[in-house]
Amino acid sequence: METGRAAPRPFMKLRCGAHVLDLSVPRVMGILNMTPDSFYDGGRHPDLARALAHARQMVADGADLIDVGGESTRPGAAAVPEDEELRRVLPVIDALARENLVVSIDTRRPAVMRAAIAAGAAMVNDVGALRAPGALDAVATSTAAVCLVHMQGEPGTMQAAPHYDDVVAEVRSFLVARARACEDAGVARDRVVVDPGFGFGKTRVHNLALLRALPDLATAGYPVLTGLSRKSSLGAITGRPVDERMPASIAAALAAVARGASIVRVHDVRETIDALNVWLAIEQD
Repeated sequence: METGRAAPRPFMKLRCGAHVLDLSVPRVMGILNMTPDSFYDGGRHPDLARALAHARQMVADGADLIDVGGESTRPGAAAVPEDEELRRVLPVIDALARENLVVSIDTRRPAVMRAAIAAGAAMVNDVGALRAPGALDAVATSTAAVCLVHMQGEPGTMQAAPHYDDVVAEVRSFLVARARACEDAGVARDRVVVDPGFGFGKTRVHNLALLRALPDLATAGYPVLTGLSRKSSLGAITGRPVDERMPASIAAALAAVARGASIVRVHDVRETIDALNVWLAIEQD
């Protein structure tokens, strides 16, 4: 009896500035939020020393990238001033880049993108998919990679009443269009990643439909990044509060990788790495 096999992973390399990530095996992005109000880890890294210690621990645990954010994009989150976002993220990015780590900046603001890249960020992770004026140019004039995220609406209102006629088709079409806009602007294909944006203007039903459809999204020709870690949809499924959603998050990460995701963005790096290693050992001949 033949068992089910993982979705094929044809994307071999992702160029992030001076770094090249091998995507023939799934990679893990560790989350480092320099915010007081993120839904899970807000306020846990209130100063540079503790933020760097956490980032280094995630790398020691196996993280391939560290995603640094200075503005919460949780549902209902309010915007922070640009200078405050810069104050939160730049010292962390500068210090981690000096240690030759692959650092991503999680931001929607072109000015923050430019400053972060100048400080050593090798990827821009944008929930706005580079739609803000100047954002596309900020990436195109650099060597940084970009993660294009689908979001319906804005963080403050996106979960009020999400609606799609066909969530899979609409998200796929949007991401392909934004990826092609990047290529037209001069961003090489091997610098582009797409993210269906779980929880960004989507219900639990929408999120599950997108997770099931990841193989179709992967056929669009770009590596797929997923971020389901500890999100409310997992709480709706399990009935667990955010502090008790690690097992659900690991299950979601494995489900995403099995369906072709190249990168998973997680809070719990060590535990996710252990689960992926077991899964890979089973899958490898």
